[in-house]
Amino acid sequence: MSFRTLMMLFLFVLPAHFAFAVAPAISNPSAPATQAQIAALQRAVQNAQTAGDNAWMLTSAALVLLMTGPGLALFYGGLVRRKNILGTMMQSFAMMGLVTVLWAIVGYSLAFGHGNIFIGGFEHLFLRGVSLDPNPDYAATIPEQTYMIYQLMFAIITPALITGAFAERMKFSSMALFLSLWSLFVYCPMAHMVWGFGGLLNATSGHIPSLDFAGGTVVHITSGVSALVCALYLGKRLGYPHTAMPPHSLVLSFIGACLLWVGWFGFNAGSALSAGPLATSAFVNTHFATATAAIGWTIFEWLHNGKPTALGAISGAVAGLVAITPASGFVQPMSALFIGLAAGFFCSFMVFQVKSRFGYDDSLDAFGVHGAGGTLGALLTGVFASCVINPIYGAGVPTGAIEGHWSQVLNQLAAVGISWGISVVGTLVLLFVVDKVMGLRVAPEHEMAGLDLSQHGEEGYDFNT
Repeated sequence: MSFRTLMMLFLFVLPAHFAFAVAPAISNPSAPATQAQIAALQRAVQNAQTAGDNAWMLTSAALVLLMTGPGLALFYGGLVRRKNILGTMMQSFAMMGLVTVLWAIVGYSLAFGHGNIFIGGFEHLFLRGVSLDPNPDYAATIPEQTYMIYQLMFAIITPALITGAFAERMKFSSMALFLSLWSLFVYCPMAHMVWGFGGLLNATSGHIPSLDFAGGTVVHITSGVSALVCALYLGKRLGYPHTAMPPHSLVLSFIGACLLWVGWFGFNAGSALSAGPLATSAFVNTHFATATAAIGWTIFEWLHNGKPTALGAISGAVAGLVAITPASGFVQPMSALFIGLAAGFFCSFMVFQVKSRFGYDDSLDAFGVHGAGGTLGALLTGVFASCVINPIYGAGVPTGAIEGHWSQVLNQLAAVGISWGISVVGTLVLLFVVDKVMGLRVAPEHEMAGLDLSQHGEEGYDFNT
């Protein structure tokens, strides 16, 4: 068959075949559409939207899980000493298992079930009623099971972030119990108050409407502030700060940070809960803020220490990701650039100046990055939020301070204060209970040997083979 014949077939025969195939549906184009045809068309459009949104949300869920393992596991693992790499990575991996089971049994219900303004109820105990149909209270175009599994990934990484503060000195068994309880008694109430229908801080149905697109208060302030409490409660590592404790592999941390950057697009853009323009806005803002934060931290460190380091650059990138999280779906790109730059300078100041001045041993700077960056980002969200990007209060209704809605900054301040309060009190109580039941800290000789051998009986690197 010649090329000319093939082209004729493509141009004339195939379209005619297609028209014949669909002819029953449009046998008389001039005739008015029947109610059945209109209903069928509406169903087709709805199914297409559901398919697109669901595909994006499942992809986003996978990206958020990527942030914990391998992203956070590699990032934290490379920052500790060689004798603690497996113990540190295991802490993140343990959250992937433990929190998943707790979420399925009761966690999702406490966070997103109907309850009061502080906590959800038990209507979804053992995922009862969480079906493949959408839940219009949260996401009208995706199955509720998709929404549930997406939110699970947030619940996994949040307690895993805390492990950076007590790295190299907490028993694995105590860590598992403490963070399991923390996920139920700190994370779930905070998630319900901010994102749960009827929650105290919910932007559309709460008593104090606060803006938190993807977890500035729920994820980063809770984990960062709790991390500081843990560091203070457990005390310093043996030898700190007189003994040098440099990262054993910045290469691993560099890879982990890059994976966090990529996974964060699912974290922020996925929080649009659809594949529409709002997801695009959150995606762009996430990238812009991360870039300027890496630059800001690098500049501060360059001026402070005389050299720009890889550790500083990747730490700045994470700080930018943290700070833009609550604002990602509310601000315009130039505002995102400013938020990222501010986070780079502010978080580096917290790590280099504040931490050294007060002398606490936040091993991997979980508070300096997540607690400080989350607080800054939550407050700046109230300043830069724009109804052009997300008219959450109604079309044309001012959202943030730059549009004249200055009271939003007060709402953000209230949300930050509540998040800090719950994190401090909840973490202290849980640490005290676990400490009395089984003890928190490893024995001095086990700390000297390292968590890999003392807690798991294995080593990350075997140089004898």
